[in-house]
Amino acid sequence: MKSILAAMTLTTLSAFSADLSGIPLKTIDGKDASLKDYAGKAVLIVNVASECGYTSQYAGLQSLHTKYAAKGFTVLGFPCNDFGGQEPGSEAEIQSFCSSRYQVTFPMFSKVKILGSEKHSLFAALTAGGADVGWNFEKFLLGKDGKLIARYASDAEPEGAEIEDAVKKELGQP
Repeated sequence: MKSILAAMTLTTLSAFSADLSGIPLKTIDGKDASLKDYAGKAVLIVNVASECGYTSQYAGLQSLHTKYAAKGFTVLGFPCNDFGGQEPGSEAEIQSFCSSRYQVTFPMFSKVKILGSEKHSLFAALTAGGADVGWNFEKFLLGKDGKLIARYASDAEPEGAEIEDAVKKELGQP
């Protein structure tokens, strides 16, 4: 699956140049936000779920965020209940789960729809010209310029060489 997604991603990314910075977002506690708030940073956007087989990736996402935050990197979590109903809780329940179970400090956003006609505009832009998001914990790496530079399947580990090397490269780290 990784190789198929990687091949689709390379084709999609070569033509991808949408400006994502103005897309309206809501934080998990209801405040208005946008990707402009992260201008100049490398950003890993992840659709998350609390009851998924990949939920343990929260630990790796937090570790990656902690390791590179001071160097200009952040993880952004977007809860989604579209895949198997694996994020049924309210924003308050999700926030409590993430902070108590995984000590998540990276920014979390309100629940979004990723599939169908109500697809959130951020995920519509991220998947434009390519495949829809396939499952929970799919990851999109944006460069410091705000442009999509890589897409990773759900089974790609946040601290795996594939993702961490791409983050380090974008940050100019050896």
